[in-house]
Amino acid sequence: MKKTATLLEKLGAAREDADLAASPKRFPDGAQFRLEIPSVETPEALSLALDEAEKQKLTIHRASQGSGIMLLTDAELREMCRIARDARIELSLFVGPRAGYDATPQPLTPAGKVIGGNLRGGSQLFYAVEDIRRGCALGLRSILVADLGLLHVVHELKKAGELPKNLVVKISILLSVPNPATAAVLESLGAGTINVSPDLSLAHLAGLRRTISVPLDIYVEVPDGFGGYIRFYEVPEMIRVASPVYVKMGLRNAPDIYPWGEQLRAVSLAMTRERVRRARLVMDTIERYTPDAVMSRPGAKDLGVPA
Repeated sequence: MKKTATLLEKLGAAREDADLAASPKRFPDGAQFRLEIPSVETPEALSLALDEAEKQKLTIHRASQGSGIMLLTDAELREMCRIARDARIELSLFVGPRAGYDATPQPLTPAGKVIGGNLRGGSQLFYAVEDIRRGCALGLRSILVADLGLLHVVHELKKAGELPKNLVVKISILLSVPNPATAAVLESLGAGTINVSPDLSLAHLAGLRRTISVPLDIYVEVPDGFGGYIRFYEVPEMIRVASPVYVKMGLRNAPDIYPWGEQLRAVSLAMTRERVRRARLVMDTIERYTPDAVMSRPGAKDLGVPA
């Protein structure tokens, strides 16, 4: 990259973000980055993701799911937790009922989509806490949250000992985090890892990093519903200026499969397999341009590995 940068500077075409400072912050184990595979909806998909990762010589640190804890049976939840525990990876499951599942058409309208991850009324808040308690009772130690009030409630329940102290609270992309002040509020309310808005520039990401300490989850390939960007060449700089980060693989040209069901099995598994292949492409880019970037080893102590 340095040679190309020098050549372009001589031509008067220097990069606009070349002078951003490196982040001094790290994961507790000293690493700069980890890999996350999202939309891993079932035990079968989780096993497939891990098998594909082994074929691709990849280390996966976190698998996440979007349909919700409520759409997994107890047996499926236990099996997903067992698979993740054996692999020493974090398993992060979305909290179940939310506006997008409720008896209102608003989240299905162009303007109303923004409330899709919110909880409607005290009843949905109650159901969400029940969803979390059920997951934790079956071994889950990482949840995806998209509602500010729920984040506050979970933080208070953890402090009171009603939820596991080591429960990782991951902020969903549905709860937009576009600036440092928003990120700071979420961190103060107990967010343990924050999925930032996927269109942020390197300068924006560096600004967030200067303000907060929790990891940033960054889609480097973004689902079509959020813009469909493919930002592989930027990943080495994302790691440098925004570490610690979870490098997260979405998938362009793919259907929205939430909520998952057996009718979507084939496409869901194909998407999982392709996300892992895309992750290999990203790792090749990291290794090619920043071979000294430090990645966490499997089973890092702060991961939300199921109990």
